[in-house]
Amino acid sequence: MNTTRLIGRYSIVALALVLTAGVQAAGKKAMTDAEQIASAMRAAPARVAKGATIVAMDAAGKMRTLREGHNGFTCMADNPATPGPDPMCMDKNAMEWVNAWVAHQPPPAGKIGFMYMLEGGTDASNTDPYATAPTASNHWIKTGPHVMVVGADASFYDQYPKSAEPDTHAPYVMWAGTPYQHLMAPVK
Repeated sequence: MNTTRLIGRYSIVALALVLTAGVQAAGKKAMTDAEQIASAMRAAPARVAKGATIVAMDAAGKMRTLREGHNGFTCMADNPATPGPDPMCMDKNAMEWVNAWVAHQPPPAGKIGFMYMLEGGTDASNTDPYATAPTASNHWIKTGPHVMVVGADASFYDQYPKSAEPDTHAPYVMWAGTPYQHLMAPVK
């Protein structure tokens, strides 16, 4: 894959990570490329991570390819601007969904995507897709290791709880009622 095209394609994901970073982590040092690859590979099962493209955000907020992959998944290292570990790995459809979310555009219709966050996720609002910090009304939650299903039809999500204060130990819908609702499914 052409790195220039990759940077343009994934810079929007960098923005997504910045949008979800409510707190600047104190004392986190920049990771080496080897540390970023190792971090990104912890986001998904070893079999998936082994064949995934690994990307990282540079100091200027641009994405660069650390390792080319061949299985259609892209993994990203932990974002040092967030307080906890949050590496992620997503398939092509999930990447398109993230791009739509960041651009405030409708997600692509008929494209179900899958994301891994096996290290867990940094705190986020369960009700506001664009919240960057907790408030009294945006239902800030913390998630453990999980996978996500994005881009499914609304009827799929109707099968799962949509509470603003979900039990994060069972599957639930995050951002319910928005175009960006998605299934959060905890894994051990």
